[in-house]
Amino acid sequence: MPELPEVEVICQGLRPHLTGRVITAIQSSGKDLRHPVPHSLMNEILCGQTIRAVTRRAKYLLIETEDEKLSRSSAVLDARDTRSSLTVVIIHLGMTGNLGIFPHATPLKIHDHVRWRLDNGLELRLNDTRRFGAVWLLTPKQAENIETDFFGTTGPEPFSKTCTPAHFMALARARKQPVKTFLMDSKVVAGIGNIYANEALFAAGIHPCREVCTLQEDDWQLLIQLIRQILIQAIACGGSTISDFINASGESGYFQMNFKVYGRKGQPCHQCGSPIEKTQISGRASYFCPSCQKG
Repeated sequence: MPELPEVEVICQGLRPHLTGRVITAIQSSGKDLRHPVPHSLMNEILCGQTIRAVTRRAKYLLIETEDEKLSRSSAVLDARDTRSSLTVVIIHLGMTGNLGIFPHATPLKIHDHVRWRLDNGLELRLNDTRRFGAVWLLTPKQAENIETDFFGTTGPEPFSKTCTPAHFMALARARKQPVKTFLMDSKVVAGIGNIYANEALFAAGIHPCREVCTLQEDDWQLLIQLIRQILIQAIACGGSTISDFINASGESGYFQMNFKVYGRKGQPCHQCGSPIEKTQISGRASYFCPSCQKG
């Protein structure tokens, strides 16, 4: 599943191709993804609208659009009114989804399920082999309260000012679950999936099975710092390609070349030489060094 760095890489790749473009048509394969695709509603609302922004929240990609007639009068609207005129398309890539920009005439691939045609001869395509992805459409009224209504149970971004030791300690105080499970809870912090939870805990020298309630403030201070560093490095490397992740240009990421523990069962630890071990934690493959991660 694409994690925060992979979605951010796709977001950055799409932004220059989509911002300022007008959506002229939406086409779909007719097959449901995780939920039915709102094809008719998108055609009704989005056609003729201009894409104003392409952003990311957690593992979701957001495309904000606006009616051109409203945008021309935005000079007389205050910031709140301008925001409330935006329609938002929310896309989750599921396990195997990817997004790319293609000329209209490019032959379709078998798992191209949604296409947003643009006014410059290109189109945005959502390809999803296993169809675990999802597309939502929020009207301007619904989008006004997107953070509370759609992302109300989603934790803060790892880079946000609210992602602090105090935040984690308050939530972890009464929990005895493994710290790795805690980090992967989207209600605690957004976007940290299996790969980056494994890598961050190794970097911090913390065993993934350690009870989260035992971590102290200095543990969280270090862990937050390392999570941010690893995510930044992963984004700079174009994300991690484990099976089929590609960016908006169809290129693979290469952060997997920097993995210290993930996917390295039996291989020597880069720090001490001990064989990397693998276990299951909350049903997810977990990798660690038994010598370096005793804390």
